[in-house]
Amino acid sequence: MSLPARPSPSEEAGEIARLLSYIGLLTISAGLFLEAVRIPTSRFEALGAGAFPMLVHAVLMLLLLSAIAGSIRTLPSEAYARFAGQVRDWARARRLVFVVFACLGLYLFAMPIAGYPIATLAFLAVLQTTLAPKTRGAMAVALVVSVLFSFGLNWLFAEVFNVFLPRGG
Repeated sequence: MSLPARPSPSEEAGEIARLLSYIGLLTISAGLFLEAVRIPTSRFEALGAGAFPMLVHAVLMLLLLSAIAGSIRTLPSEAYARFAGQVRDWARARRLVFVVFACLGLYLFAMPIAGYPIATLAFLAVLQTTLAPKTRGAMAVALVVSVLFSFGLNWLFAEVFNVFLPRGG
């Protein structure tokens, strides 16, 4: 009996991604199973309306647990560290994307509090100074664009279109 061939790094990454998807699906299925338990029973049926969804999710959870065990068994222990390093390198290469999403999240959170002009000014100023070249000309353009798109658009909508953007509160 020969030992199974050692998977290549890309196969290891694929297997770890598959393992993570199994875990995610198991979590979702467990949540749906718990929701099915809460479905009220009627007095006309013995099993209740939640019996079939509970059965489906219980079988699905057993299959996912089996798949998780099989994935863990096929992966060498050092594959996890290599995968973590690949994820770290991937995230580092795309750090500006994460900065944009973080700024967008803060902007959406700040909009009802600070209002459209202030939140937009801060959002555009921070984002443009982060992404633009660090020259005086670029910073001046970023500031002008930030002011125009925050206070200028607010004025345009209020005075011309009679549409009032969020004022904050």
